[in-house]
Amino acid sequence: MSETPLVSMRVNSSLLPRFVGKTVRLTCRPIKLTAAGWTVQASDGGEVTVTLLSDQLTTDTYFEVIGSVASGTSIKMFRSMNLGNELDMTLVNDTINLMHDPRFYKKIFCE
Repeated sequence: MSETPLVSMRVNSSLLPRFVGKTVRLTCRPIKLTAAGWTVQASDGGEVTVTLLSDQLTTDTYFEVIGSVASGTSIKMFRSMNLGNELDMTLVNDTINLMHDPRFYKKIFCE
């Protein structure tokens, strides 16, 4: 049985290429459902393809995907969390950018 890592960084679409093979959290809103999964819009406005688990559909406008980054534009979902119908995506994106800012990243997320 494989275990998923306990740490999952919050990212936007522009940060995905830095996290290929790692577990991340992507706050997003669904744009289109296809046979391959959701096409979603991330907090920075970029589009990401999310491969869904069969029972992980959302009815909310916003949700967070927890999954493994398969490529710079796609995530394989482990699970999701509904975030409701009102969310300030600009604030979410600003927070993500601050988290990954070199002035703060190493102090907060590295030993």
